Amino acid sequence: MIISSATITNVAVPQIIGDLKLSSTGAQWVQEAYALVFAALLLTFGRLADRLGRRRLLLTGVVLFAAMSLLASAATSGPMLVGARILQGIGGAMIFPTTLSLLNAGFRGGDRATAFAVWGATIGGMAAVGPLIGGWLTTDLSWRWAFGVNIPVAVAVVIGVLAFVPESRELDSRRGADVTGAVLSTLGFGLLVFGLVEGRVYGWWSAVETFAVGGWSWPLAISPVPVAFTASALALTAFVLVERARNRRGRVALLDLSLFAIPSFRNGNIAALIVSLGEFGVLFALPLWMQFVLGYSPLQTGVALLPLAVGSFAASAVASRLSRTRGPAFAVRAGLALEVIGIAGLGLVVSADTPWALPVPFLFCYGMGIGLATAQLTGVVLAEVPVERSGQGSGTQSTVRQIGSALGIAVLGTLLFAGLGADLDRRLSEVNGVDPAQREGVVAAVQRSAGGAIAGLSGRPEVARAARESFATGTRYAAFGAAGFLSLGLLAGMSLGDRRIED
Repeated sequence: MIISSATITNVAVPQIIGDLKLSSTGAQWVQEAYALVFAALLLTFGRLADRLGRRRLLLTGVVLFAAMSLLASAATSGPMLVGARILQGIGGAMIFPTTLSLLNAGFRGGDRATAFAVWGATIGGMAAVGPLIGGWLTTDLSWRWAFGVNIPVAVAVVIGVLAFVPESRELDSRRGADVTGAVLSTLGFGLLVFGLVEGRVYGWWSAVETFAVGGWSWPLAISPVPVAFTASALALTAFVLVERARNRRGRVALLDLSLFAIPSFRNGNIAALIVSLGEFGVLFALPLWMQFVLGYSPLQTGVALLPLAVGSFAASAVASRLSRTRGPAFAVRAGLALEVIGIAGLGLVVSADTPWALPVPFLFCYGMGIGLATAQLTGVVLAEVPVERSGQGSGTQSTVRQIGSALGIAVLGTLLFAGLGADLDRRLSEVNGVDPAQREGVVAAVQRSAGGAIAGLSGRPEVARAARESFATGTRYAAFGAAGFLSLGLLAGMSLGDRRIED
């Protein structure tokens, strides 16, 4: 539900804009409100799950998520839809770290490796299946079903959890709550993710687009992004100081800093941050390339990305066995190697005329890598975390992954659009009849629309061709950038221990 809700919405946004008459700002908030709230609250709800009961918080999150999916599907205005997406993000933040802590508490040895393998394959697979489901629902039914599809899934989850999942919580008699830490962490991580995701839109320093919420607009010439980064740094610094003081006094704290004294937890989180920079960031670029350069429909884009999902699900069949025989760290490194091969191969075959079959083996290889690395890296991070603190541990690693993903989208998005702009400017300078002012206008339009403006250039075949080729060039840059991050993640993975799993 959580992963597909992000990817399905991306496919459905054009229809939502037409139906609800959204502005570009409103459409952007439909996409980003969910991600911002989700990332900001992961650590807080991971800790609350330890204190209040993991199953209880999971069920609460699922019910909230389903209710807000129903509200979103019935939305009659942009503000109503954005509000539902914000509350969906709260529900998602309750669910995501809690699933991990329940697995960590409920499984041991080889069974835990299998459980994490299935969890990781589901995450990777749904990242690819989401656009397929969204394309089908949006094309044949309505964008409203992109949200409504969550409701039967939520019902099945609630029934399954009540029937099969035992409650678990931290056995700590200390009373009190770390409200200050919760507020500071929410502000710090929320503002950090906002800056990373929105920097390309509003400008990394000077304001290039007006930031508006409701009837209020950003009043300064400087972009809100550097202000958000500064405020985030101050909030996170204060958060660390508050948590250190609470840990030292033996008071209840949102984050137990002693977890970072566990080598597997510390090194695994460092590796997870680097890997997340490249692992899902490139999935931002591929659907844009397929739709706006190759001319695929949303449904065709989803079908084209299916090999990634198939590879991810196939990996779960071998991940647990590989972890048992060679150790989870070996499975992580094998997965990262497959990801590097897959994404670098995609970078080599991306063009303005790539046949549909050419990316298939590389997408499958990339999916296999995600299915191996994502699940087993999670297992490595949590392997030595005490069960009573698994909510904190899973919330921390989930937050690290979300920040890495947001940073990856920011960096790879910058590579994509900077490469697109420079290449398109060069190509248009060689096209007869395009003066400098027209060239600047075309480049700006293609960049701001993330490629959507290419279809409007059909009356100028040479210009449209240049735009498609330049977008393919930018996509190649993003793919090679992702391969570089994953290679660094592979090097970071060498610091993980090779402890094998005992049944």
